[in-house]
Amino acid sequence: MDLTFTPLLPLTALFAALAAILALMALGYLTRMRGTTLRAAAGLLLLAAIANPTISREERSPLSTIVPIVVDRSQSQLSEDRAGQTDAALERLQARLAEDPTLEPRIVEVATANENGRAETLAFQALADAVRDVPPSRMGAAFFITDGQIHDIPEDASALPAGIPVNALVTGTAEEYDRRIEINEAPRFGLVGESLPVEFTVVNDGPVSEAEGGAGPAMVTARLNGAIVAQMMVAPDISTRYVFDLDTGGENILELSVDPVPGELTQVNNRAVQIVEGIRENLRVLLVSGSPHSGERTWRNLLKSDPSVDLVHFTILRPPEKQDGTPINELSLIAFPTRELFIDKIDDFDLIIFDRYQNRGVLPLLYYDNIAQYVLNGGALLVAAGPEIAGPESIAVTPLSAVLPAIPTGELSEGGFYPDISPTGEMHPVTRDLPGGTEDPPAWGRWFRSIPVGDARGETVMTADGAPLLVLSREGQGRVAEFLSDQGWLWARGFEGGGPYVPLYRRIAHWLMQEPALEEEALTATTDGERLEITRQTMGDAPREATVSTPSGRSLTVPLDEVEPGLFRGSASVNEMGLFSIENGDLTRLVNIGDPDAPEFKAMISTTESLQPLANESHGLVQRIADGMPPVRVTSGPLRAGNDSFMPIVATSDTRLESIRSLPLFNGLLGLAALLALISATWWREGRTKP
Repeated sequence: MDLTFTPLLPLTALFAALAAILALMALGYLTRMRGTTLRAAAGLLLLAAIANPTISREERSPLSTIVPIVVDRSQSQLSEDRAGQTDAALERLQARLAEDPTLEPRIVEVATANENGRAETLAFQALADAVRDVPPSRMGAAFFITDGQIHDIPEDASALPAGIPVNALVTGTAEEYDRRIEINEAPRFGLVGESLPVEFTVVNDGPVSEAEGGAGPAMVTARLNGAIVAQMMVAPDISTRYVFDLDTGGENILELSVDPVPGELTQVNNRAVQIVEGIRENLRVLLVSGSPHSGERTWRNLLKSDPSVDLVHFTILRPPEKQDGTPINELSLIAFPTRELFIDKIDDFDLIIFDRYQNRGVLPLLYYDNIAQYVLNGGALLVAAGPEIAGPESIAVTPLSAVLPAIPTGELSEGGFYPDISPTGEMHPVTRDLPGGTEDPPAWGRWFRSIPVGDARGETVMTADGAPLLVLSREGQGRVAEFLSDQGWLWARGFEGGGPYVPLYRRIAHWLMQEPALEEEALTATTDGERLEITRQTMGDAPREATVSTPSGRSLTVPLDEVEPGLFRGSASVNEMGLFSIENGDLTRLVNIGDPDAPEFKAMISTTESLQPLANESHGLVQRIADGMPPVRVTSGPLRAGNDSFMPIVATSDTRLESIRSLPLFNGLLGLAALLALISATWWREGRTKP
């Protein structure tokens, strides 16, 4: 109960009136004036009425104590055993807190956070966000149900609201052990043809050496783009260096996997992946033109416009039959270095192009056989054929015919036609989406000459009135493209609107040099936030669903829908980060979401040590769920003493104001009656005074 004043006049006026009353009262007593006491009492009572005294009483109800429960749902908690322990512990804790109506539990689910692609378990940040609207004085305790792998634990309890106790229920057991592999240092880029180093460490967490086969070195397998390139025995907990050869341009996937230990916690972290972008320093291309013609400059300009191409170009201007006895030192022509190009340095070239070349004795037959062997061993050959290939001096009658996918019949086909994409070409990445190719006839200019051939092996991707025009073939380890017309220059000149000669020629060259993006059978995967995008390129029938293995070991299927002929795509939402494995038919693809060096992908065994210092400082308790559920005690006194095994909750003393009851002392009839009674007494006393 409180007494308050609400003056009807300013305080200065009240104090002045009080001073005047006290002065008159003193004067009355000094002069022995009768009725001084009654007069002073009436004045003070009138002054008290002006001061407006009020008696008030507050009615309050106690507030509940907020008890946040942070439930760890990160990837290290997704195993069946830990998830079951977590759910059971949460149910029992909620049931215990429900017995006390003064407690208000607040459940906080925490998943793996993706902070700039770095996967972490930020449990304390989630706690702070969940109780941002709660006064610190109402916080009773913080409970964590976790495996202990939390990555934002504060250094001391001062970072917690009002020093509340931290209690933790830890999943797993103290006997857990796990073997994992970490890539310490690896390149992200590399030049094709160079050797690159990678440093990695096999890490043993927990008593691995006590398990069967856990003692001693571990077997590590290195795979590059799915193919095993090395197997090695390495000592655990010691950094190991491995050097691999980068032979392919574009994206290369280096995978290191360590053999599992029987009974280990998980095999999810037994693999580590590094993406290495292969860069071709310079593509060496040899262009040999049999004679000057209108289309020669088209190939030359296209290749020279690419800064990554080193072009060596020869045009045969003076064949052997034109020998006229002119001394060599008087000729301005450069001699064709046949031996140096086709014997000594042939393996230095990534692509050889014969542009309307004919066998006129410049190259011995043995050299043609050497070129064929170059192709079979992994080289690339493009034959841009003209009328010469159908004549008696055709290169198709040399040993080079062993790798040519189409042999000319010896005839020429002349007359206007529209180069067309074949049904196979509509599915092939070289010709699939050429601009204007889907129209009938195609929206590009005509050509006027083609070379008829017999049965063509390989894939005919372009046709001339139904006959093969562009044939692509794999020969041994290498590739061959045969362009059965020399009229492509008409597109470059813009005849009848021209055509897409630049993307066509460039794709042919890059397919020959085995560019991964132009493979006929390919499986790729990319990520966009929390969506996994899968692309399947195939020349066969529609593929089945893709199978995705998640970092937690779960498996899901993703349907693949046709978006273009030969191109299928599918997507799936993922709520995990780490290494995903995608399989479709015989193809496998690995893709990593998030930083592979993130803490969430490293240590995964449960631990009580991470939260123990904070619990000790805040007088909380850390205990494994497997050891039983400790009691919960609500207290307003000491939290814990000695080795008491209970989880404390500090009861709040905060209350809620429900209502205020007020009673003005001089308001209404009661105050007026008291004031009139005193004034009447003063008048009565004055009336009894004798003159």
